[in-house]
Amino acid sequence: MGKKILVVEDETAIARVLQAYLTKAGYQVETAFDGDEAIRQFTTIQPDLVLLDLMLPGRDGWSILQEIRRRSSCPVIILTALGQTKEKLAGLNRGADDYITKPFNAEEVVARVNAVLRRPPQIWEHAETRQYGSLKIDFAARTVTLHGTELSFIPRDLALLLFLARHPNQAFRREQLIEEVWGLDYEGSDRAVDLAIKRIRKALQNWPKTEGEVKTLRGVGYQFCVYR
Repeated sequence: MGKKILVVEDETAIARVLQAYLTKAGYQVETAFDGDEAIRQFTTIQPDLVLLDLMLPGRDGWSILQEIRRRSSCPVIILTALGQTKEKLAGLNRGADDYITKPFNAEEVVARVNAVLRRPPQIWEHAETRQYGSLKIDFAARTVTLHGTELSFIPRDLALLLFLARHPNQAFRREQLIEEVWGLDYEGSDRAVDLAIKRIRKALQNWPKTEGEVKTLRGVGYQFCVYR
């Protein structure tokens, strides 16, 4: 049996199109047409991925995303007419794995679903908090604390740091980081990754090198190294 996809979309015609294309691609597809039904379905079927509209009757998509992230690391792709950059960043920074704006091409949605499900599963501890020596990262609250003081990051840098910290001691190329963290809609230069890493290192400058560091691997990419 194929992996299970939950489509949360209040427009019946759109939901049916997505269901048809995803079913053809070999997925098991369930639909929910409002926020409360979405949470019930998520609990019941335990999907492998959720396609989530933001503007829904009852609970909106933001609260659903928050609830999913509180419970699990199930991939979530936001599918919405809200296409401004600030909304895309908000979605990614709150834990969405990708962000697609309407109108969309159904075949592209299937391709995005395939891409997200090919990624290595993210590891989330039950408390969603990890301690790397004097550095504490709370993935649920999206906060980073060093020596007891909360650090400040712009949203894009925070999303990059959280992703790297979820995959300690793994190396990622710039292109991977752009796709995994900022999404396929990102249109800037891969140089932006270098600049973000530079700002992250500056914020972490008081993190003892004996505990960890954000390391450059020449010719490979970047790695969140943890030594204890």
